[in-house]
Amino acid sequence: MTTRTDDATPLASLAGPLTRFRGAAYVTGVGLLGLCFVMVLRYVFDNPEPSAIYSPIHGVLYMIYLALTIDLAIKARWSIKGTVLVLLAGCVPFVSFLVERRVTSRVKAGQKL
Repeated sequence: MTTRTDDATPLASLAGPLTRFRGAAYVTGVGLLGLCFVMVLRYVFDNPEPSAIYSPIHGVLYMIYLALTIDLAIKARWSIKGTVLVLLAGCVPFVSFLVERRVTSRVKAGQKL
């Protein structure tokens, strides 16, 4: 007799969204470090030009991260709390790298957030 689990999402269907999320998390993490660098240039060295150019780019990268995270969250059926915490991880330097690893291991293990 086989047990049927309707709420379990097969890992194969999450491979694409997970790969996109991982790439976005990495790019967002690197982008956030770049934003910190240009903010230092702006406020410590009184050079606002790099910030004026880079800040909108970082904003677009973060919006892409948000969209791809929500896509994965819907397909993997994450809780709202887990989804919000992963979304906020892209706001703190280095945290997106740590969260990406945790999300990847949990999704591959078939666990929900």
